[in-house]
Amino acid sequence: MNKPILLIGSNGQVGKELVRSLEPCKNLITIARPTLDLTQPHTLRSVIREKQPQIIINAAAYTAVDKAESEPEQAKAINAIAPGILAEETEKLGAFLIHLSTDYVFDGNNCRPYQETDTTNPLNVYGKTKLLGEQAIQQSCTNHLILRTAWVYGSFGKSNFVKTMLRLGAEQEEIRVVADQIGSPTWARDIAEAIAQIIPHLNSEIVGIYHYTNSGVSSWYDFAVTIFEEAQQLGFPLKVQQVIPITTSEYPTPARRPNYSVLSCSKISAFLGKNPPHWRKALRQMLKEWFVLRCQ
Repeated sequence: MNKPILLIGSNGQVGKELVRSLEPCKNLITIARPTLDLTQPHTLRSVIREKQPQIIINAAAYTAVDKAESEPEQAKAINAIAPGILAEETEKLGAFLIHLSTDYVFDGNNCRPYQETDTTNPLNVYGKTKLLGEQAIQQSCTNHLILRTAWVYGSFGKSNFVKTMLRLGAEQEEIRVVADQIGSPTWARDIAEAIAQIIPHLNSEIVGIYHYTNSGVSSWYDFAVTIFEEAQQLGFPLKVQQVIPITTSEYPTPARRPNYSVLSCSKISAFLGKNPPHWRKALRQMLKEWFVLRCQ
């Protein structure tokens, strides 16, 4: 792949994995905060016009789901307005835009995995702004691929569910975790690898929305229990003795979350020629690598 690729959000948990996965690309340009402020449209336009990429990957987002309820304008600027600007500039260049979105564009009332064509109905500010970003891209950019994912975790980034559980597990003997929200935990590495596999095949025939998560489903409670099981086998220092399942109503948060947000990955699996790895296998691999890094 010799086309210039601009990766926006290269210091996030997916962004850093993308840097790794796209290492063979000779013309990879990375940019992230504080160098690039997505709330400043003129700066965003200037960067794209200066770099003249043929592929833009937007791995940046406002992802603080609860905080977004009290910062809706900030979330909108980053999740909705910025992607629209990226789309406009991509169109002017005749380039291709890959954009990451979320399962939270759905309301969770389904009883089967969500297809790309299912009706969206986000419950919170984060989901609403991410949906606005999707719509802005669809309206302004001919060549785009929107990749919805869910429950993302990884070795990088400030915090995620896995890191939070391991921190709490080292401090507390008893942890309460919501058991009535169902989704698919997804390793940032696998998202990055999927994008790297897609890039050489970008063309007008694959334009649209795709879903990508690790295979399998889990509740947050099941995910937490598995994290501790796997971490204990690796020798992570843990104090936790009991994980207690609770309901969403017992753990109120500023933002409402869908009770069921499993995404169907049949469309992307057909394109890639394989199903995504199972979430437990991915978790085990991530923890092994992270444990080694912690011990160095």
